[in-house]
Amino acid sequence: MAAFIDRINKGEILVSDGATGTNLQSMGLKPGIPPEDLIMDKPAPLLELASKFVAAGADIILTCTFGGTSLRMRDSQYARQSAEINRRAAGIARQAAGRRDGVLVGGSIGPTGQLLQPYGPLDPVQVYEAYKEQAAALAEGGVDLLVIETMFALEEADAAYEAARDVTELPVVVSFSYDRGARTMMGVRPADVIKHYSEKGADLVGANCGTSLESMEQVLREYREAQPEMPIWIKPNAGLPRLVEGVSVYDVTPEMMSKAAVKFAGMGARVLGGCCGNTPEHVAAIAQSVKQTRKT
Repeated sequence: MAAFIDRINKGEILVSDGATGTNLQSMGLKPGIPPEDLIMDKPAPLLELASKFVAAGADIILTCTFGGTSLRMRDSQYARQSAEINRRAAGIARQAAGRRDGVLVGGSIGPTGQLLQPYGPLDPVQVYEAYKEQAAALAEGGVDLLVIETMFALEEADAAYEAARDVTELPVVVSFSYDRGARTMMGVRPADVIKHYSEKGADLVGANCGTSLESMEQVLREYREAQPEMPIWIKPNAGLPRLVEGVSVYDVTPEMMSKAAVKFAGMGARVLGGCCGNTPEHVAAIAQSVKQTRKT
């Protein structure tokens, strides 16, 4: 815990990893198979991918548990083993992180895939309990921080945040996905997010996924204007995918992502990485540019 917060407080710019799902698909993961199933059935590709991100220069790698709540895994053959899946995933990431000194493991906590009442079918208490189980299992597995990511509604993010705070003292990052430019699909604005979670005591607030690098820049600017001192976590997509012969292709190159990382660091982002479409090559370009920024 102290290592992550200390490094942030000292002004270090940290590099996070790239995409999980899109990279696993390029490594042979078949459509329709949840990446979390690999944790039980075939963990070797997960260790291989995480190790590639470590070799590329990532300071933080995330567990393969984005869909690891019992609610999101309800149709999986491992639906009743969500806690075990999260513990094992933390162990896999921990093994990869050990290949280079100073690499931290973030426990990924994603949305359930359904809306909470009154907008959808999920009982808020049920959602809280699912997140509580996941956060506790990730902590038991040995993660250094928890990353509540790709959120779009304050109600669900609150359930995850409160559950995490109730079962662990690990640092918590809350990251929203703005897929309507600088708004989430539920209309939430960056200023609302950062004010809300700075008041709640989140360690970092961030944005991941989304649409374009230009939109991510706007989100970061709105974060900064609302809360100039809050540490920011940024992981943009490599653009929006386009289908080429049935395969998703992302057009943002490692060089483009590198230039964006330099700009985002200059705007105050403290953790920089990539979401969908970002390969180890993208992360290596980000890491190289960030290391140059550290020296200047």
